[in-house]
Amino acid sequence: MIVLDSSAACDIARQTEEGLAFCSLMLADEQVISCDLLRAEAVSVFCKLCRRGVMNREEAQECFVDSVAYVDKYYSIQELQDEVLSESIRLDHSSYDMFYFVLARRFGATLFTLDRKLIRLCEEQGVQCVAILENGEF
Repeated sequence: MIVLDSSAACDIARQTEEGLAFCSLMLADEQVISCDLLRAEAVSVFCKLCRRGVMNREEAQECFVDSVAYVDKYYSIQELQDEVLSESIRLDHSSYDMFYFVLARRFGATLFTLDRKLIRLCEEQGVQCVAILENGEF
C-alpha cells in the first residue's frame, strides 16, 4: 500500500524524472491512498505553475485531474485531524505533512514524497517512505 502526498502526485502527473521514478516503484494492483488535503495542495501547485508560465491553463487542468486520479481511496481530513494535531505538536512538524505521515503509519504503508523534512521525519520515526534523489534515483 502506498500513501501519496501532493509533491509525489504532482510530479507523477507532470512526468518529471522524480515522478517517473515513483511510477516505476508502483505495482499494477497496489492500492494508493491519500487524504483530501492532496486535492487542495495539487490545485495550489498547478495554479502556481500556470501563473509562472511553466504550463498553460489546459495543461494545469489536465495535470491536476491526473494527479488526483492516482489515488484509489481518499481519507477525510476530519477523520485524521485529532491524531494529526497531537503528532504535529509532539514532533514539532508541519500539520500539512502530518496528514500523510499519520495515514502511512496507520496503515503500515509506504509514503511517496519529495519533501525532505518529511522524509527525514519518517526515517526518524520508523515510517516507511521512498526517498528519490533529484536525478530520479532512489
